[in-house]
Amino acid sequence: MPTVRQLAHEFLERRGLTTIFGNPGSNELPFLADLPDSFRYVLGLHEGVVVGMADGYAQATGRPVLVNLHAAAGSGNAMGALTNAVYSRSPLVITAGQQVRPAIGLEAMLANVEATQLMRPLAGWSGEPSCAADVPRSLAQAVFEAELQRRPTYLSVPYDDWAVELDTNAAVTLARTVRRGLSPDEAHLRELAEQVGTARNPVLVLGGDIDATGLFDRAVALAEHLDLPVWVAPSPHRLPFPNRHGLFRGVLPAGIAPVSGRLAGHDLILVLGAPVFRYHQHVPGPYLPEGSRLVQVTDDPGAAARAPMGEALVADPGAVIEALLARLPSRRQARDFVPNPPAETAEAALHPEQVFAALRDTQPADTSYVVESTSTNSAWWRQMDLRHDSSYFFPASGGLGFGLPAAVGVAMGRPDRPVAGVIGDGSANYGITALWTAANYAVPVTFVILRNGTYGALRWFAGLLGTPDVPGTDIPGLDFTRIAEGYGVPATAVTELDELRSVLKTTTDGPRLIQVDTQLTTPE
Repeated sequence: MPTVRQLAHEFLERRGLTTIFGNPGSNELPFLADLPDSFRYVLGLHEGVVVGMADGYAQATGRPVLVNLHAAAGSGNAMGALTNAVYSRSPLVITAGQQVRPAIGLEAMLANVEATQLMRPLAGWSGEPSCAADVPRSLAQAVFEAELQRRPTYLSVPYDDWAVELDTNAAVTLARTVRRGLSPDEAHLRELAEQVGTARNPVLVLGGDIDATGLFDRAVALAEHLDLPVWVAPSPHRLPFPNRHGLFRGVLPAGIAPVSGRLAGHDLILVLGAPVFRYHQHVPGPYLPEGSRLVQVTDDPGAAARAPMGEALVADPGAVIEALLARLPSRRQARDFVPNPPAETAEAALHPEQVFAALRDTQPADTSYVVESTSTNSAWWRQMDLRHDSSYFFPASGGLGFGLPAAVGVAMGRPDRPVAGVIGDGSANYGITALWTAANYAVPVTFVILRNGTYGALRWFAGLLGTPDVPGTDIPGLDFTRIAEGYGVPATAVTELDELRSVLKTTTDGPRLIQVDTQLTTPE
């Protein structure tokens, strides 16, 4: 008779979930025993790093990925990173060990009390099997819920369940499939095409879901076909459109009034693959400019339901793009890519624009950049020239600690693409142990640490909030080259532009870290 563990391993293998990101405790060892040779276990030294790596991997591959964490304490350590995975809509299947069943009610050491509630409301679904026989079905549900919702799920399993033998009835779970389809009906497509076709001055706003679902090139085709100006929705975690394209207008600011101001003059605002909108700074004002109409197309029912304005169509944006391409006549005009402006310079250290221009000029055009340097975002968009899908990854909820781990995960998920992590010195400390994983698994990734000795974004917010004298915004004295070498990653510190460009032109088979002293700048 097959054991619960054997059935679980076989189900995961059939579904392609053979890469496991984890940091195990004692409760998890029975699940990991006898792991088939086809599985790859990627160890992270902190649970937040584990989830960050899995988030990057899931975004890079577009597929669910298995995460294995310890019970309450380990799962709790991962929750900060989980916030990013929720808003990037990454289908993480998180499993955690639970104490043996007789010990849970006693709240013995390492018991996960009310385990199904621990990850709420972050997890899209969470469960704990009522008995050992229900483990295979529960695991399947965790996988299918993650796929259907495009959101992390959480499954707690008592560790004495894994060795239990089950009858053949439990094996029916192995062959299950669940599919998702959100095709808009003919009436909706006809109405939308008429709205776009008759609009006086329409504008296209694209969100990260466009890139995440493989629609980057099709979104470009739609914008060019209709000659529509394109904005990226506020707080983007992915880049859905080439940022030097002649139709690109920029990233919308993350405040209510500024968004309305940028979109003024457009009578139709068509939003594809984004919430409306992910605001950050509270800048009150009208949600929409006078005389404008907003239509949102998203496959996320929650994003559609919670929007404060506009019309929403819950449907696959890809199907809508294809329908508009087929139904509306071409207005295509020749549009050249816009050249980058000269990089700003600084006296005491390199300006971030100089660093980004150096990356742009020395790295392959299809490099995937994982960025976690909030205070330099205006410099980033001025200097980078990103023309490929999956070129940009950013913490979707703003939770620090994403950059280093996600860069490792993206590089493992897409070994055919060069990967560079561009990380601020404040952010880097939250996920620093990802360097060990990068070294131990020889992951070919370049980490560029921008060192300015302060939490730049926090200083900027202090100015916005009228609190310029608060403590805790400076972090002097950090040497990431010594830290990296301690974890086994070769590292170099550079202070001159020519030296930076020279180092960036070299290649390596594994990870490397480049520390660059930069001038403090502020976000837009």
